[in-house]
Amino acid sequence: MTPRRGDGPDAPTFTESARRQQLIDATIDLISTRGYPATSLSAIAERAGLSKAAVLYHFSSKDKLTRAALEQVMEQFSAYVTERLARAAGPRDAIVAYVRAMIGYQQANHRQVRVITEMLLDDDGGTRLKTPGSHDTHGRWQALADLLTEGQRAGVLREFNPQTVALAIGGAIDGVIAHWLAHPDLDLDAAAGELEQFTLNAIERRG
Repeated sequence: MTPRRGDGPDAPTFTESARRQQLIDATIDLISTRGYPATSLSAIAERAGLSKAAVLYHFSSKDKLTRAALEQVMEQFSAYVTERLARAAGPRDAIVAYVRAMIGYQQANHRQVRVITEMLLDDDGGTRLKTPGSHDTHGRWQALADLLTEGQRAGVLREFNPQTVALAIGGAIDGVIAHWLAHPDLDLDAAAGELEQFTLNAIERRG
């Protein structure tokens, strides 16, 4: 019996897709617990219960496998935020929803956050980006800049440079998350509330 395939003759079979997902899950587990340097193909194979040759059949290198894991995490992150933005009643509510969603996803998905920090930040304590601009994967801050622009056009926000303010708000979010990762006793719910107020103080019209 021929294994069923997805869309198109060149698409992976359902079994191959399941195996690839198994390897990505194992990679996320290992990066989040051991760190990126200690996550070898052999370790991934062992965690997944497969041979190293089987891993290489699906992903030709550690780099391709770990990048696939990061891509999945970022896609899930983006979908989480997008879903919550869709519920917002207007531009102001959308910006609040954005801040809350950025914190909420990371609070609920600690393993995935570790993958992001391990893959995107340099090995100096997690403070510098390996590639400048890589923090805007999937246009996170550009999406916020677009929301800010929409709020200005609707007349509910003051005049400012949306890209600059989006980067400032994004940096504040990343700073809080970085502190929380190092100090898990931080009350992240309270911090999210402060970030919401910080954002509104920065963008709303005064007087």
